[in-house]
Amino acid sequence: MNHHPLSKRIGLFLGPILFLIIQFTSISFISDTADTVIAAAVWMVIWWITEAVSISVTALLPLLLFPLFKIMPMDEVGANYGSKIVFLFFGGFILALALEKVNLHKRIALTIIKLTGTSPDKVILGFMIATAFMSMWISNTASTVVMLPIAMSVINLLINDEDGFSKPDKNFALSVMLGIAFAANAGGIATVIGTPPNSVLIGLLENEYNIQISFVKWMSFGLPFSILLVSIVYLILVKILFPCKGLVFGTSNSVINNELNMLGKLSRKEKHVLVIFAVIVSLWIFRSLINQLIPSLGLNDTMISIFGAIVLFAIPHNLKKGNFILQWKDTQKLAWGILILFGGGLALAKGMSTSGIVDVVANSISNANISILVAVSLLIILMLFMTELMSNVALTAVLAPVVAGIAIGLEIPTLHLLIPVTIASSCAFMLPMATPPNAIVFASGFIKVYQMARAGIILNLISVALLILLFQFIMPLIF
Repeated sequence: MNHHPLSKRIGLFLGPILFLIIQFTSISFISDTADTVIAAAVWMVIWWITEAVSISVTALLPLLLFPLFKIMPMDEVGANYGSKIVFLFFGGFILALALEKVNLHKRIALTIIKLTGTSPDKVILGFMIATAFMSMWISNTASTVVMLPIAMSVINLLINDEDGFSKPDKNFALSVMLGIAFAANAGGIATVIGTPPNSVLIGLLENEYNIQISFVKWMSFGLPFSILLVSIVYLILVKILFPCKGLVFGTSNSVINNELNMLGKLSRKEKHVLVIFAVIVSLWIFRSLINQLIPSLGLNDTMISIFGAIVLFAIPHNLKKGNFILQWKDTQKLAWGILILFGGGLALAKGMSTSGIVDVVANSISNANISILVAVSLLIILMLFMTELMSNVALTAVLAPVVAGIAIGLEIPTLHLLIPVTIASSCAFMLPMATPPNAIVFASGFIKVYQMARAGIILNLISVALLILLFQFIMPLIF
């Protein structure tokens, strides 16, 4: 019989107990209101770290605690769960759902791998580019799940060849598996909808600071950073840690061709989704231009996202038979919990701001006389290594408002600090439990924890250096 992990059992009771201690004892941190928000944040963080209950259920706590303890009225708290950023991501999820339903994501991935070549290094590169590209548009979990069986087919060819599973074969298996996981993590950085922490940040900026970052603006730094990170991951894995010198195989191409043949010709449904996908991405990219030409439209990224979602449900590909790309029942696969998690994060941020916690942090930092570069470096390191242990969305939800306060205290633009620190939450490469892609490839059985940790620590440190450079040199140019 499986026992419920001790950490979860402890966390289940520790969260509410600490809340009650902070709330009802004479301990005072800032003010009664701020202390209640701190108590709620402590409860949420403990439940998030231990996963005593689902992280999405934990995100509902502000809906109960904030009205109950007069932090904010219910309608104000609830508004965070219906934020336009939540709906931007909802539309993104629907788009991803359509890509997955018609298998278009798999076709795109296989085509990219086929184009990159058949030498072992090029096959690894193909898998990584395909995974990173898919992770820009669909969840990194889904992109990893798609790539894993294809990679396993190629690895099985090596296991069953004449020389058995030799050292170069093992290195290839390691590189391709770690490459898929790490490219999935890095690929999501490129777009607003690529990974949930990006959307948590954009929601915070819009709600609290009235700062808007468009889809294209995010891509202007997110895409180059993502490409650079994927390139570094590839070089570290293939050229330094796990080189597969002397490995030759020509059969990988047949695996890819077989997979593509099994998909058959591009179906009508796939064409339908491909056109809608292209239209939505084009609208995101050219939104500012469209608004300049037709100012009365007032298009924003969320409206475009919801338009895409409605079209996928409303435009039939066969009207006589009443066939639509998506039916509402398809949304059973939607990550509804993540949408609630966004709302909880935004509600917590609002509570921290209205109760004066962010101001106190800002004032403390401005009086502490800390070097800006040291403070930024420590925050990036803190976010990056903490995300190895807890959900990066939950972590961003808790830390982002505090980081905003620190930026104000240091008298630097909030964006310059918040963006690198948020991106750090997607750079967890060390441990299997850090991100779903890490866990999925670890479950394949081809990777030991120490091998992932060995590659991961190097990549984590490189990521820290890149993010500090992003803060120092790139952010001032863009914002």
